[in-house]
Amino acid sequence: MLLDDVLSFNQKFVEEELYVPYEVEGLPKKRAVVLSCMDTRLIELLPNAMNIKNGDVKMVKNAGGIITSPFDSVVRSILIALYMLEADEVFIIGHHRCGMGKLEGEAVLDRMKKRGVSEEKVQTLEHAGLDLKQWLKGFDTVEASVQNSVEILRNHPLLPAGTPVHGLVIDPKTGKLDLVERGY
Repeated sequence: MLLDDVLSFNQKFVEEELYVPYEVEGLPKKRAVVLSCMDTRLIELLPNAMNIKNGDVKMVKNAGGIITSPFDSVVRSILIALYMLEADEVFIIGHHRCGMGKLEGEAVLDRMKKRGVSEEKVQTLEHAGLDLKQWLKGFDTVEASVQNSVEILRNHPLLPAGTPVHGLVIDPKTGKLDLVERGY
């Protein structure tokens, strides 16, 4: 079982003080917050491609590296990083060949139903005003998605004045970063 493997390794990790090389302050040295996709290819590639080390930035991840609303939890995390954790800049980074690209909400709903979510639950949520197909939908192009997220954040009434919000797209194969929006 994966949990048992994790706990067993963690016990050794703590006992042998393998955490020591990772000890850093809680504030980001490079004074930035990065929003990116949760894609497994980016876990080590993205920080290395940006010359970011442990403790340099605050990292926020979700499916697609997307801001869906000015008041979603991603924006709250970014604002906390800016106001409380001494971050001064924001990087929104999507990636080529993202699973959220062209994702259809209907396909996600079908998989949910196959894994036991009842039609009754789906209808209850839809009757409550949630358009599940739209909520689960991906984006058409990663560049447009990044640009949209940059615009949502840049126009947020609580964003500190003058905060640079940058938009980039990374190639998950090579690590090459393409500039979508320069925030300066």
